[in-house]
Amino acid sequence: MTQLATVSIAPAGRMIVAHVAGEVDLSNARDLGAQILEAVPNDSCGLVLDLAETRYLDSAGVRLVFDVAARLRRRGQQLVIAAAEGTPVRRILELTEVARVAELHPDEAQALASVATD
Repeated sequence: MTQLATVSIAPAGRMIVAHVAGEVDLSNARDLGAQILEAVPNDSCGLVLDLAETRYLDSAGVRLVFDVAARLRRRGQQLVIAAAEGTPVRRILELTEVARVAELHPDEAQALASVATD
């Protein structure tokens, strides 16, 4: 069985960056969410979810984003999302109003810069 998506985690100051590459759907959203949340320690400011290499995001993937945002918020942390403008993934995030729970930025650098200036 092939792996639809991979997650790589990297620290960036007091933030954690999770790069999600591939396709996020019902078959892998729960496992990806667990991997991502497990990588965010309680003493970090939060998470940048970099979706630049995410080719597909279905409703389970959108729910994953809302769930991660809610869990981080309960811990006093924030979620910031990097997704290039004009991409199908960005359009899905906009249509589902993810901006109500997380800031959207066109790339990882701008997402991290937004946290540094807050």
